[in-house]
Amino acid sequence: MPLIRLIVNESAHTVDVNPDTPLLLVLRDRLGLTGTKYGCGMGLCGACTVHLEGEPVRSCRTKISAIGSKKVTTIEGLAGHHPVQQAWIAEEVPQCGYCQSGQIMEAVALLAKCPKPTLEQIEQAMSGIICRCGTYQRIQFQ
Repeated sequence: MPLIRLIVNESAHTVDVNPDTPLLLVLRDRLGLTGTKYGCGMGLCGACTVHLEGEPVRSCRTKISAIGSKKVTTIEGLAGHHPVQQAWIAEEVPQCGYCQSGQIMEAVALLAKCPKPTLEQIEQAMSGIICRCGTYQRIQFQ
C-alpha cells in the first residue's frame, strides 16, 4: 500500500492504508482521533462530519485518496475553545453526545461562511445531522 500524507488539525501525518479507505477510519483507527463518530456509514446521519479546507464533509464517504494536500479539521482540532463549543457547554446541549461532534462541526462551518445566518439557513445547514439516541426528534432552533 502507498504511504499517504495528510494534514489533520494542523499536524502532518503519514499513513500506510489502501487509497480507498474512508477518512473516518484513518482518523479513528490510525490517528486515534475518536471524536468523529461512525454513524450510518453512508454519509446520511452527519455524525462523521469533519472539515476539509473549512467545508463540512462526511468522512465516512470521503476516500483518503481524495484528500490530497487539503487540510482536515476534526472536533479535536477545535480544542474545546471554539465559541460554538463553549455555547454548547454553557447551554447544556449534549445528551448522549453521539451526534454532537457532527452538529458542532456543521455549525462552525455555517458560521464561518455566514456569521449571522437566518433561521432558514441554520435549519438547512443542520438538517443533515441526525440524532441516534432519539433525544432530538428534530434539531430545532428558537
